[in-house]
Amino acid sequence: MEKVINYMEIWVKDHMEQQLKQSDICKCEKCKRDIYALALNNLKPYYVVTNKGEVMAKLNTMYQQFETDITIEVEKAIEIVKKSPRHDDHKEY
Repeated sequence: MEKVINYMEIWVKDHMEQQLKQSDICKCEKCKRDIYALALNNLKPYYVVTNKGEVMAKLNTMYQQFETDITIEVEKAIEIVKKSPRHDDHKEY
């Protein structure tokens, strides 16, 4: 059986890592997981079956369509976590 992947998870993680580099938010694992989960909960999943060749071209096109939404949702999630972090005063700026 071929593997099914939610590409939105990959795109959000990549975007999140880039946006966190430019943010003064805590970057501990708990905060990062919270940002990741919040952003994913506000985006539609994009599942694909891995057939490398034909899927890659389609994914690039789909990514461009979703890129703005991903950026906005990751930024919203960063702001939510920044205002109310759930960690124990452990800061990794």
